[in-house]
Amino acid sequence: MGSEGPTPAVTIHVTGFKKFHGVAENPTETIVNNLQDFLKKRGLPKGLILGNCTILETAGQGALAHLNQALQSAMREDAVSNSSRVILLHFGVNSGATKFAIEKKAVNEATFRCPDEMGWKPQKVPIVPTDGGISRIRETSLPVEDIAKALAKAGYETTISDDAGRFVCNYVYYQSLRFAEQNGIKSLFVHVPLFSTIDEETQMEFAASLLEVLASVY
Repeated sequence: MGSEGPTPAVTIHVTGFKKFHGVAENPTETIVNNLQDFLKKRGLPKGLILGNCTILETAGQGALAHLNQALQSAMREDAVSNSSRVILLHFGVNSGATKFAIEKKAVNEATFRCPDEMGWKPQKVPIVPTDGGISRIRETSLPVEDIAKALAKAGYETTISDDAGRFVCNYVYYQSLRFAEQNGIKSLFVHVPLFSTIDEETQMEFAASLLEVLASVY
């Protein structure tokens, strides 16, 4: 009998956001900027390759070019490394949250409660007009229930969310889910609380645990 050989590693590309209205210091910027060094000290989970770590402007259309550049760069790197198992992981902050939230889906609607960092404040605008109306939904193909259970088992207060809002987080997630579907890869968005609610060290440990869980469920 022939052997299929070892399962290829999962490559995970990660994004966070800069500051925005009401949040002078975005925890996701710190998490993503420090993730590589943190994992070097902690030890990279088996079967995982940490890809690009990118910080995005907290903006919709204004940050789209940067987001697309990051997505295309990730695909080029994966083509060079011949990686076939790829996840786009996006971190955003929910300043009112007390738990980590695994976002199940995104909606094709931009309705910003305040202007983004580049001054855009759309109301009931489709994110991708060619996708149809603002009620169009895209869902992650990753098993969010299994992910949430594994993180809860590891000691993190985690919930599954069916609503990523209509602000920049939802905007980026919708674009990413669409890109992932077109390119045969996976996408996931996770909301984290402020560091004043859950401290930085715990959130770094959570991020590392999340990567380990993602590598195991893909």
